[in-house]
Amino acid sequence: MRFYELLGFQHTMAWLFPALIFMVVFGVGLAFAHLHGKDSEERKKKITGRYADGIEERDAPYPLFMMLIIAGTFIWGFFYIVMHGIWGVKI
Repeated sequence: MRFYELLGFQHTMAWLFPALIFMVVFGVGLAFAHLHGKDSEERKKKITGRYADGIEERDAPYPLFMMLIIAGTFIWGFFYIVMHGIWGVKI
């Protein structure tokens, strides 16, 4: 039982708003950021395969923002496990 009733609401808002902000930033990052190479524009336009219902495949460059998110997730997970192992905190 919490000492203050408002504390549960504050924790919910503290988890909810960063998650919403992350989703917006993540979507914008995926929409606009990718590694630019000498053939990036050609790869985004060239169709490499066609599927049913008009779906077209392209060999577009992988978004830089997505690579940073994936790398950050793995780094965070690694250090989370290491720090909890060193400090002996029960998860």
